[in-house]
Amino acid sequence: MNKKDIAHIRKQFKANNDLLKIQDIFTVYIMKETSEIYHHQSQPFEMLEEEQQKLFYINFKKILAGQLDEKLFELKFQKNVDPNSQLILHQGLLSGDVEDWKDQMLRIVGKTLSSKHYEMDIVITFIRGNYYKPTKRNNEQAEESDRDAVYTHPFILCSINSTQEPKKELLFDYVIKEFKYNIAVDPIINLNAPIGGFLFPCFTDNSADVNHILYSAGKANELDHKFIEEVLNGEETMTAKDDKFIFEEIVKEVTGNQLNTTTLSNVYEEINRVIEENEEDEAPKLDVKDVERVLKQSGIEGIHTEQIESAFQKVIDDEKYEIKASNIVPKYTSKSIKIETKVANVSISPQDLRYIRQIHFEGKRYLMIEVVEDTIIDGFTIIPEVFGEKG
Repeated sequence: MNKKDIAHIRKQFKANNDLLKIQDIFTVYIMKETSEIYHHQSQPFEMLEEEQQKLFYINFKKILAGQLDEKLFELKFQKNVDPNSQLILHQGLLSGDVEDWKDQMLRIVGKTLSSKHYEMDIVITFIRGNYYKPTKRNNEQAEESDRDAVYTHPFILCSINSTQEPKKELLFDYVIKEFKYNIAVDPIINLNAPIGGFLFPCFTDNSADVNHILYSAGKANELDHKFIEEVLNGEETMTAKDDKFIFEEIVKEVTGNQLNTTTLSNVYEEINRVIEENEEDEAPKLDVKDVERVLKQSGIEGIHTEQIESAFQKVIDDEKYEIKASNIVPKYTSKSIKIETKVANVSISPQDLRYIRQIHFEGKRYLMIEVVEDTIIDGFTIIPEVFGEKG
């Protein structure tokens, strides 16, 4: 799934929407002390009160929120795993019987409890329904509505939520005119910040992809590897942060950790060009040959394939590893690069990095920024000075 696919299904989670219909909701309460199911219940989603539905819609949208490779990860299922979550979920997806669907989801719950002990009571919620995506009209003059022809996608979505103790509060009773201590003991289910979840199957090019599952992490760049591998049976994956670190370490290994801003700017520009040229296709990845080409075209001389292969082997222990290009470059047109010094902090976009220089002058280091307009500080226009001379 790409970010457009995810954004489209995410915005459908709202009341009275004919493009997404939730059929059933199945909720399981897990006790932290025993790591066992304390209670579970299932019912048609439309039977929930309207305010309950709104809370769950917010929760489900949270599962699908965040950036790919930071909070959301499309995982390929492992092969030769028993019991296989891909098969369990697929059977649940195709089941026309609610009890059978619940049994399949309880198998997922069982795998979850076997893989991890939670430090608080948790609630695992499953929904199943249909997501409808309008087909594109070939003729804009056609009278047929874009809702008359749709792709139909059955799906299962899971949300894992923590619980918290109710707040201890002092209340005032207007009737008997008396202050009371709030003695509520029912735990509160935190639907605003799910700690994990997934969507099955993935949707690519308007078709279901049952060989992949969309995993949602609780926090950006913090994967629950046991959940991914033992519960979902997904293949190992890297975060965007991991990929960027790997690329940086490989470049440091090859260049001896010596780059000027012009070269770094060229590296980012070249990778961004690769991303833009493949914008409509699958996210481009850089292997050994691609990294070598990027570095050479960025002005780094004297490097060769064996050097890059050795760096891959040393950093990631896999010379065949491919780095997602989009994970390397900071957001290209925004001020995503932070330059921190003892004197001042500067934010700049990758495309403007070429205007920054670090120079040596009279035994001191200076950060020089090329500007094309007057510099104004606190409303005062600064007088230009000849470099090296006091104004």
